[in-house]
Amino acid sequence: METGIGRRIAYWRDRRGLTQGDFGRLMGQSRRWVQDLEGGHRQTDPRLSVLERAAEVLRIPLERLVSDPTPETPARPLPAEVAALADSLHTPSRSGRIIPVEDLKRRVMFCCQAWASCHYTAAARDLPPVLADAHRTAVASAEAAVLLSRAYQLAASLLYKYGVLARTPAVLAAERALTAAEASGDPVSIGAAARRVARGLIHQQRHTAAADYAATTAATLRNDLEQAGPAGLSTLGMLYLVAAVGATGDGRSSQAVATAAERLDEAGEVADQQGEDGRDFTSFGPTNVALHEVDVLLRLDDAWAAVEAAQRIDPAAVAGLGRERQARHLVTTARASALTRRREDAIRDLLEAERLAPQEVARPSVVRLVGQLLELVPRPGPELRGLAQRCGLPA
Repeated sequence: METGIGRRIAYWRDRRGLTQGDFGRLMGQSRRWVQDLEGGHRQTDPRLSVLERAAEVLRIPLERLVSDPTPETPARPLPAEVAALADSLHTPSRSGRIIPVEDLKRRVMFCCQAWASCHYTAAARDLPPVLADAHRTAVASAEAAVLLSRAYQLAASLLYKYGVLARTPAVLAAERALTAAEASGDPVSIGAAARRVARGLIHQQRHTAAADYAATTAATLRNDLEQAGPAGLSTLGMLYLVAAVGATGDGRSSQAVATAAERLDEAGEVADQQGEDGRDFTSFGPTNVALHEVDVLLRLDDAWAAVEAAQRIDPAAVAGLGRERQARHLVTTARASALTRRREDAIRDLLEAERLAPQEVARPSVVRLVGQLLELVPRPGPELRGLAQRCGLPA
């Protein structure tokens, strides 16, 4: 079985809103069998019978699996402000000034607030000069080094949202955030920067390394972070949550389920210590742990359990979180609903996410989800067509 055919099967399975587990059940096979099929490792299967059944399940002509080139979604260009931020990381400005630390803090916090309000392009526009001034100011100030790290952390988190085109500068920003944090000696800053480094490993598909790194960092810094009050507890809890996400990267297995559950439990224990008093724009607390459980279940190919877990969360508690976190959760529940054939629920959640945060819904991965819904819904209504058009999709 050539790998091109496997990729085409994976593409059309995804377009039909099927997980590997769903497709395996329809084919009368296991999820592992589907993994091998899509990876091109099932050389001994009778090719024609497998492909005929796959085409039937996927509702496409057989020739699309045999001869069509693997369809690709064109990469959407980065917004101009985001592209400028990415470019600035490769060509650092030498025009930075030494400024009062309080002025630097005010400017960094403005960028953080723009991020939390999902005004990503506004944050991206202001970050390059902030980073330039922070570099100069941090030379003789540990407090400014913390702010430099915070600005780089924000740059990394923002760039991660824009997928493969921004991945390399995002990883670079995370590494610089960690370097600045270590120079400051502040454990909260070190832990927060390490979380962005772990996220970078996930975006590079190095999931096991990400999970191990985040968990090890949490264990190493735990005493210092617990003594640092709410900011330290928020950082500690978020490290465990990133470790839980990293544990899901190789798909569903008994080990992955157990490890992810253990990390979620550890995060839950920290959240019980802290309550809902999340700091450093993390929204960390019991509700955010519950939201991560939904995400983890979805990543472990259990979309039905993810839907059920989301339904158990108090909507008022979610409404108390930051706008960015609310919108991101709505995108997660939309994915789970699409995979469980609750497409009207998926559309509703995406529209609500757009109301809260239009720039969150304009991200490449969310636009792909909207495109999938267009194909999966037999007669798209005006709400879905309008959303697709606002995402730049033909509808």
